[in-house]
Amino acid sequence: MDIVKPFIEKALYPIMEKRKGNKTRQNIKELINYQNMSQSDLHKLQENKLRKLLLESIKNVPAYQSYSDLKDEIEKNPFKALLKFPILDKNLFMENPNSYLNQTVSKENLIPNCSGGSTGEPIRFYVDRYTVDYYEAARWRGLNWYDISMGSRSVMIWGNPLELNKNQTKKYYLKEKWLKNRIIIPAYSLNPENMIEYVEKISKFRPEYLYGYSSALYVFAELMIQLELTLPFKPKAIVSTSETLFDFQRDMIKKAFGCPIVNEYGARDAGMLAYECPCGSMHICSENVILEVVDKKTLQPVPYGKTGIVIATDLNNFSMPRLRYKLDDSVILTKDKCKCNMGLPVIEEIRGREDDMFVTVDGNFVHGHAFNHIARNLKSLSKFQIIQHSPSFAELSIIFKETNKKELDFFVEEAKKLLPKTEIKVKVVDDIPVNASGKYRYTIRKFKI
Repeated sequence: MDIVKPFIEKALYPIMEKRKGNKTRQNIKELINYQNMSQSDLHKLQENKLRKLLLESIKNVPAYQSYSDLKDEIEKNPFKALLKFPILDKNLFMENPNSYLNQTVSKENLIPNCSGGSTGEPIRFYVDRYTVDYYEAARWRGLNWYDISMGSRSVMIWGNPLELNKNQTKKYYLKEKWLKNRIIIPAYSLNPENMIEYVEKISKFRPEYLYGYSSALYVFAELMIQLELTLPFKPKAIVSTSETLFDFQRDMIKKAFGCPIVNEYGARDAGMLAYECPCGSMHICSENVILEVVDKKTLQPVPYGKTGIVIATDLNNFSMPRLRYKLDDSVILTKDKCKCNMGLPVIEEIRGREDDMFVTVDGNFVHGHAFNHIARNLKSLSKFQIIQHSPSFAELSIIFKETNKKELDFFVEEAKKLLPKTEIKVKVVDDIPVNASGKYRYTIRKFKI
């Protein structure tokens, strides 16, 4: 019997609502109602939210106060007015992030956050509780389509808390299990020799769903099949996040677990953007965000059915608004409606970033995101890239904003912990080339597993 689920849903969240003003549950109900609206009604909802956001931005956000002459146009047609604001890329934002803070809000009341994004370059920003509650609500609304709720048991194929000591790590895992009803299997150090233990752990816990990086879920599923391991039950869903979910990965994961595979699309610095419904369509969380898709060279809108770069405007973030924020992920939009009949618009295809799984000399697997986890706390670091040519050899290229031997030594030391017995050649460089899609890949594996 699962006693944690009712505790979370009937006691913990009501207490959080009273003490901290948490409105996630209220927002979930709101979004579930919105999903059944017509596209024209959803457009009207977006219009009203965008109008409020733009008016607040030109009034109280230094970066946008020079656009105050757009006030009348914002009142009449906020969608048209939005296009007169510049596209904001991450480098421009990082030049003066404080200029995007709402002057009426104190930093002390905000939640600091950090994302390496697909470039490996730390992006530091702030969000407020109001915005986070809508991010969470969008996720839980999507999971609700699979009869999964906030207290549902889950297993995460996820990252280890690398920066914690043993005592802190123990507390972290206890908190995950008893306050979030989930256990974690480390994606940073998947060990084939431990697969029987992992599968037995999942079988004993009997989660309603599994959640993890697509590449880590794929490796885990592949090892299950190779070792002829199965679960004695069928989860409600396997949720893939943080990376592009390729068809071959989806097929392998479905073969191992025998249940629906759900794609989640979001960004730490932009929130939850889209969720896959049981009919297989990626529905945009259009109550929370306006997604533009533009040509990567001209930055002009592309037609439906054509690939373009994602530009996101978070409709709920009034504390640190980033209008027309460039995410660098590639997607294709479609006019087609899903047979589920929800009014939420659909992304035809996501061509986002991919994190590589690395392989240690001993045959363990390390998720590439582990290196980004190290880098995001190094303030002098600008960019990095680690290329693994074989289990025994890797190259690490680093760009620093200013020379910092202490941080360089720390990065190398932590990287060697992730790849023990691997020779890591370190280079401090002035530039790291982009790949064919125009993106930096901070982890690259040059050999087949």
